[in-house]
Amino acid sequence: MRAAELVGAKEFELRERERPTPGESEVLVEVSDVGICGSDVHWYEHGRMGDRVVDEPLVLGHESAGTVVETGAAVDGLAVGDAVTVEPGVPCGECEHCRRGAYNLCPDVSFMATPGTDGAFREYVAWPAEYVYALPDAVSTREGALCEPLSVGIHAVRRGEVGVGDAVLVMGAGPIGLLAADAARAAGATDVAVVDAVESKLDRAVERGADLAVDSRETEPAAAVREAFGAGADVAIEATGAPPAIEATLDVPRAGGTAVLVGLAPDAEVPVDTFELVRGQHDVRGSYRFANTYPTAVSLLERGAVDAAGLVDFEAPLDRIGEAFDRAAEPDAVKGVIGVD
Repeated sequence: MRAAELVGAKEFELRERERPTPGESEVLVEVSDVGICGSDVHWYEHGRMGDRVVDEPLVLGHESAGTVVETGAAVDGLAVGDAVTVEPGVPCGECEHCRRGAYNLCPDVSFMATPGTDGAFREYVAWPAEYVYALPDAVSTREGALCEPLSVGIHAVRRGEVGVGDAVLVMGAGPIGLLAADAARAAGATDVAVVDAVESKLDRAVERGADLAVDSRETEPAAAVREAFGAGADVAIEATGAPPAIEATLDVPRAGGTAVLVGLAPDAEVPVDTFELVRGQHDVRGSYRFANTYPTAVSLLERGAVDAAGLVDFEAPLDRIGEAFDRAAEPDAVKGVIGVD
């Protein structure tokens, strides 16, 4: 089978590998669609993520969907021919976090596209059936591949306890931000604001139903939200990782409101006004990946509550993956998809 291997910064090589054989509790998925994530782009541009370095060939891609072509003897509920989406993390199942259902916090998770666990920019993936979900006829494999970023948005909304009638601000109009805005609306939010510094992305947010689009180059987000929604946002979700955006997000919630941090700052530390946090009795919560979200993501897509396919700017074949990654790195790009088949 063909696999696109990252062998160094900005260097992919398309190589032949042996087609995997599924284990007893695994299915073999013929991959058709894989989204390009911002973390994939970071690996591509730098050849590393923090202290983790690509010192052996690595297959990127953790937003994937395809068709089951083989099942292990113990697999029940999935069959050859099923269109599926693949949840990219497999936790240990034994630690305290796994036992209480918060398996996204498992310290021993095997996550696609990180050193030691290859991702999905290849023709076939053998994966535990427990983390593979059948797609209904109304959901395409392109949409199914985007269950992963949608899951990040769903998890952030759950962490913020977004409910009916809430006002929500989302910092960032990239895939995670736009899908978090969609998930907030699906959870009952009545007022949704999206903040970005790229005009085309703000236009996309408005096209997708945002009530307010704020250009952070021109307007202070907290002031814009208070003017539009009154006391401020009930929940503010930060989905960029840019330190100025994180600082601005912490200013947005109303008294007693919540800030949810999804994006990872490059230097890990940002200044925090503890006086305002205490006086405003704000909750500040981290949101890491996701857990128990894929069935909800599939349901939202099936009901048409989220337009995941509408995020996609471009598609490219596997043999043009380098060009696709260069395009995905451009500031106005929202989402690219690699068509593997």
